[in-house]
Amino acid sequence: MNKFLTFVLLLIFFAKGVNGQSVVSFKSLGFDDDVIAGVSGSSAYFIKIDPTVQIEGSKLVLLIEPSQVLVKSQSYLNILIGDKPVYSTHLSGDSIMRYTINLTKNSLTEDHKFLKVQIRTLLNISDDKCKDIDNPAMWVKVKGTSYLSLIKTTSNFFNNVNISNCFDTKRAIVYPANPTLMDLKAVGWVYARLKKTQIKQIQVYPSDHVPDSLRNYVIVGNWASIPEAKKQLLKFSPEEGQGLLYLRKTVEQLPDTAVREVSNRNSNPIFVKTVSIKPVPSEILFVTGNGDAGYNNTITTLANSNVLNSSYGDYLIINKAENVGVKTIDESRSRLTLKDMGGLTSFLTGVGSLKNSYSFKNSDFAFTPKEIEIKIVGNYANLNLNDRGFFNIYLNGILISSEKLDQSGKLNTSALINRYELQKFNTLETEFRFYPGNGNCQNSFTNYFAEINISKSYLQTKIPFIANNLSFYQYPEAFNTGKTTIILSRRTAPNTAATIGEIIYELNNNLHADNFPDFFYSDQYDKSVLKKNNIIALLEKNDPIMDEFPDAPIKFNQRFRLYNTENNRIVYELNDTVSNGLAQIFYGRGNNGTLIITGTGRNMDKAFLSAARSITDQLSTLSSNICISDEFNKYLFNISKDSDNLEYTDAKGSFALFWESYNLYILLVILVLILISFLYVRSRVQKSQESFND
Repeated sequence: MNKFLTFVLLLIFFAKGVNGQSVVSFKSLGFDDDVIAGVSGSSAYFIKIDPTVQIEGSKLVLLIEPSQVLVKSQSYLNILIGDKPVYSTHLSGDSIMRYTINLTKNSLTEDHKFLKVQIRTLLNISDDKCKDIDNPAMWVKVKGTSYLSLIKTTSNFFNNVNISNCFDTKRAIVYPANPTLMDLKAVGWVYARLKKTQIKQIQVYPSDHVPDSLRNYVIVGNWASIPEAKKQLLKFSPEEGQGLLYLRKTVEQLPDTAVREVSNRNSNPIFVKTVSIKPVPSEILFVTGNGDAGYNNTITTLANSNVLNSSYGDYLIINKAENVGVKTIDESRSRLTLKDMGGLTSFLTGVGSLKNSYSFKNSDFAFTPKEIEIKIVGNYANLNLNDRGFFNIYLNGILISSEKLDQSGKLNTSALINRYELQKFNTLETEFRFYPGNGNCQNSFTNYFAEINISKSYLQTKIPFIANNLSFYQYPEAFNTGKTTIILSRRTAPNTAATIGEIIYELNNNLHADNFPDFFYSDQYDKSVLKKNNIIALLEKNDPIMDEFPDAPIKFNQRFRLYNTENNRIVYELNDTVSNGLAQIFYGRGNNGTLIITGTGRNMDKAFLSAARSITDQLSTLSSNICISDEFNKYLFNISKDSDNLEYTDAKGSFALFWESYNLYILLVILVLILISFLYVRSRVQKSQESFND
């Protein structure tokens, strides 16, 4: 009887869903220590919440370090969740202050996907606020060790998780062991979709190398190539010509790690991990289709965010799908409003510095801009006769425009950015500065206000940056207009799955994501595309198609050396024994953007992937068109095809190579022979002299 009761209690326990605690630090979400400076300031965080999280009972723990010279009793902190105040207090005397906020369903945004946290401050050092305005000691720091204590549950797992939000929990992609071109295309689009959810590490596995511990993943493949054991997990199969997205959800009893806080010494939390058998949710998303036409319908759907974001069920049957993105240089591609850039309407009040920050990429435009016009429209408080007000614009921390405000209360200003001030990723800051004419700052926090109209304020460019040689600074926007074709070497294509994902993500990582490239093998393609379309080629080193690119700066199918222009020393020499990714970008014969990536060594997949990642970061300089990288390092060069810095060692004869390798030794032997000959002749002369003297 006791065993029976125990069994029933266990059933009830697992039916309700077992809750486990998950601790997520701000730093792991990409938020390092954040400084809020000035008399009044604010900082905002948007945090995506996993659909398996039970928000009721979860907690937000903020760790805040104040400047030690602040008057704590006269400095205040306000915490807002979802634009609603939930906690207000003056600063305490602790070196690191700790604030715990209990979360509820009302804490999330309307779509229940994000947690919006705002921290606002009003700081004080002296009794004279006018002196405090520009005091550099006016700051508090939101620590990156702040964290969310989230309750994981399986109680609403089957209801809350669907196709629209399941990508947030996936960390891996599984594809057939012998992938087709369409399989690689599917991997690329799934990878790009996962990366848009801010997943940092995405694993890609062929079906014969899947680790046993993998639970949440995406499996791609034509219906005919899906293993029978996997097909049995689906309740139905697609008909000929149909595409299918199917989310398989189960709960398994597996070892799971729970984290709980055990102490809080000096505001530094200490956590303990415990492992126990718990119900763990498991998800497999099938990306498949019956026949090439059905499979292609599914892949095309992956490129359509509108369809995926509105798919609230566990499966989606696709009878027809098409990519309707039209790529033209129109106003929508040459103008970005601050709202497009993610800007939020904010009502700024107070004296001193009132700032807003916006981010944009060059690839958000249809082309690399040569110059950008900034247009800012807004309102501010009417200034009295002796009041002073200024409006400043900063780009990447550098002041580019400053304007004195008048008594009209209307802001309508412009500034021009040239290409030398632009980077691949840019931060635009706007700043209002108010100073009361009578020197009385006590009541000025309500007297002064400002607001920027994010819909009418914009960045616009009409003049593209055109250079004689294409560089990585212009990637990926060099592929924004016109059709793009991806060409793969058949032998090394299976090693490029993750690289294709990185490329598709970059081609569509902008405000107008509509780049849907075609795929071909290098031994089966129409040569006319090499001039008509933009080309991205992932090739093995000795692929014959390399001869079709006479404008390439370097022939990667030959051994080469790169020399320093100043001292003629070797700075790089190709070594096939090391796994390197080799990338070069240039204009093709049709003045089309062309990017070629090759790999060397044994770890071809890592070689290709390292090159694809290295050419997308901020450090890709204005003029570099050659990138050589491995898993840990990268080297950027600017080489033209007729450069004196380049030497092909394969073009040398056997005697030249022998002389180059052993010339020092040969010269040393010759020098020794000359010395020996000199000594021999000298000894003979001495003997002759001695004989003559005798």
